[in-house]
Amino acid sequence: MLWLIYLSLATVGQDFFGFQWDNLLLEAGFLAIFLAPLQWLARPARAGPPSRAVIWLLWLLLFKLMFSSGCVKLASGDPNWRNLTALTFHYQTQPLPTWLGWYAGQLPLWFQKLSCIGMFAIELGAPFLIFAPRRLRFAGGAAIATLQILILLTGNYTFFNFLTLALCVLLLDDFVLKKIWPRGWQTKQRATEAPARCWPKGVIIPIAAVFAVVSLSQVAALFGPRFGLWVPAAIFEREFGSLRTINGYGLFAVMTTQREEIVVEGSNDGVNWRPYEFKYKPGDVNRRPRFIEPFQPRLDWQMWFAALGTAQQNPWFLDFCERLLQGSPAVLALLEKNPFPGQPPRYLRAELYNYHFTNFAERRVAGAWWKRELASEYLPIISRHQ
Repeated sequence: MLWLIYLSLATVGQDFFGFQWDNLLLEAGFLAIFLAPLQWLARPARAGPPSRAVIWLLWLLLFKLMFSSGCVKLASGDPNWRNLTALTFHYQTQPLPTWLGWYAGQLPLWFQKLSCIGMFAIELGAPFLIFAPRRLRFAGGAAIATLQILILLTGNYTFFNFLTLALCVLLLDDFVLKKIWPRGWQTKQRATEAPARCWPKGVIIPIAAVFAVVSLSQVAALFGPRFGLWVPAAIFEREFGSLRTINGYGLFAVMTTQREEIVVEGSNDGVNWRPYEFKYKPGDVNRRPRFIEPFQPRLDWQMWFAALGTAQQNPWFLDFCERLLQGSPAVLALLEKNPFPGQPPRYLRAELYNYHFTNFAERRVAGAWWKRELASEYLPIISRHQ
């Protein structure tokens, strides 16, 4: 039911639910159905061992997620990844940096390049340790978990890092988990109780076969066109793609080198303009970046993507501006500040600004976390109908 509900929500949400972590939640959530015992109410004391096939599928999901993320960066041909300078831009150009991301952005070039090497080593090397003997598997899981923790400390990527960390837990075994699991939560099966039913092999084996073949096909596609054995997998992926349950991954294939922010402003006379302040995305240069994960403010995220294109390429943004001119309470509730509390403005416009982190000296003087300069017009003046 949880999987079906989220699939429905993600489908209806369209652009606002088109993120890779939405796909990851659907894929991991679907596999988790078969990881759990086949029973209505959870009774840990009766739970038998989970299916090894499903455990391996979740390991494969973690492998695909991490390895693909490293491959797409190199396959894109982006010179910033190849010359190891991408992280000099990343912290200030990512959608919603944290205040720790500001400090990370001040680190010297040599450290940023060293960090980039470490990231590639983890994304391209650690996934292969997932299928290694237990001690090496633990090492691979620890490396992946360390990278995820560093990412969530410097940027707000919603539940993506937490979900990846949850997948890393599956790399551990009972011997390790007993040491970190609260003793009061540990249960033992009573001799008089029969173990809970597991999913039958007639269900698990076909699902495992489809997931394994399609997932390996997606990884193989990173190195060139699909052919031979992978053609049926590509057909299956295309036909059932709307379920978003066997997905390809790969974040930040091309590094954004400039941070452009859309500032929406209203006016009653066309001369004096007042900005609408968003709750989380950069606007006021003096406002400190916040920690908000695992929450995702989807409007703020979409504003980051909208700034990469034009207003005409983002029809939802035009609808958003129309709602502001109408004074829609539901839309205004998504904003931090409504500069027109009495009635909506007569005119609306959007300007595009280039934002940069300040440095230590600039922040000591002005107290600002950001500095900005006007780049161009994003949306010309529009007016509401009288």
